[in-house]
Amino acid sequence: MLFEEKFIDIKGGKATLRAPKVSDAQELIEYLIATAGETDYLIRTPQDICLTVEQEERFLQNTLNSPYDLMIVCEVDGKIAGNCSLMFMNKEKMRHRASVGIALLQEFWNRGIGTQMFVEMEKAAREKGVRQMELEVLEGNERAMHLYEKMGFRFVGHRPDAFMMKDGTLLKEYFMQKLL
Repeated sequence: MLFEEKFIDIKGGKATLRAPKVSDAQELIEYLIATAGETDYLIRTPQDICLTVEQEERFLQNTLNSPYDLMIVCEVDGKIAGNCSLMFMNKEKMRHRASVGIALLQEFWNRGIGTQMFVEMEKAAREKGVRQMELEVLEGNERAMHLYEKMGFRFVGHRPDAFMMKDGTLLKEYFMQKLL
């Protein structure tokens, strides 16, 4: 699914929200590795990311061609600063739902990018007739939880001991939902 390019104002400048391009593959792999290394609150570690450029190119092409997937890339001064995705459920009994994913490079935190990406994902969800947006967040990720609550998401459950940190600490995974 394609996203029409949009220019946004952010704290300290301007940014572009756009659909990813297949030619972004290498930079997106580097971005994934960087974001995974900046926080323990993402599902992956840098070591988990073993994509080739060709694999990422195929993934991007499939995403762009899919009626059930939307990816938005945020670019600041020619650099990929973040991305978000909205995955629409394609089974008849679940078409009213969509799953959200979002990440930003740390240098772009607290500049309003996440808020803008959520606004665009919600618009796309409403256009597709989605009635609820869903996401998961790891215990302790207060910064993300604050953004999600600000955007209208509420806690609806949790999975105990869902993630094991490097030091052996087990963390809950919380489920959040926004009704549209």
